[in-house]
Amino acid sequence: MRSLSIAATGMLAQQLNVEVISNNIANMNTTGFKRQRAEFQDLLYQTVERVGSTSSDSGTVVPAGVQIGLGVKAAAVYNIAEQGNLQSTSNPLDMAISGAGYFQVTLPTGDTAYTRAGSFQLSPTGEIVTVDGYTVDPAITVPADALQVTINASGQVSVQLPNTVAESIVGQLTLANFPNPAGLDPQGDNLFLETTASGAATTGTPGATGLGVIEQGFVETSNVNTVTEITNLITAQRAYEMNSKVIQTSDEMLSTINRLR
Repeated sequence: MRSLSIAATGMLAQQLNVEVISNNIANMNTTGFKRQRAEFQDLLYQTVERVGSTSSDSGTVVPAGVQIGLGVKAAAVYNIAEQGNLQSTSNPLDMAISGAGYFQVTLPTGDTAYTRAGSFQLSPTGEIVTVDGYTVDPAITVPADALQVTINASGQVSVQLPNTVAESIVGQLTLANFPNPAGLDPQGDNLFLETTASGAATTGTPGATGLGVIEQGFVETSNVNTVTEITNLITAQRAYEMNSKVIQTSDEMLSTINRLR
């Protein structure tokens, strides 16, 4: 019976759906996290009678045919790159992007990763780094005797030094954006890598065309909506139960056949 294997694919699909939803809920308080959504496609159809075939010698055509679907499969798990809320932290090294774009981070391998999590700190040498110690690109060093660090909306980093009135500019932050941000490869630790699907990164000054601005003293919260995720979880659970009911019904039908004398 096809219904057994069809329902099995439905249960596997909803299992994946629940796993994606559970990951979203688990990261509801993760800075800069972007929620994901599972997408599905129907499987190949088994053709019993082909649509459009001739049904007689006079040329009459079958208007619908008989095609039986064989279930469902996972097509993709999308990253939803919508803006999260901005939360004030009063930490001068915390930065949030209001709008499109990603901070650039230099990995120990020399590769460039991208992140929306702007919870930055200073390294022992004064460089602006991530919580894992990875240098923010372009590298900016804050003098050890700096009294105050100011980062404006366009990413210009200035410091107030002792015995001076005017602030000194120590660097300029840039942001990167992609033609298809959903195609970025998530690496964990709030980091993404460029892929062929995402397209090549284009960099520029915050506030330039296609890029957001920087808000100092803020971090971007996760864009997970708890109510939506719980609703999706209930829907996935009911779909899983209905597919399991199909398997139970098919089993009962087979048992009926086996009892025939």
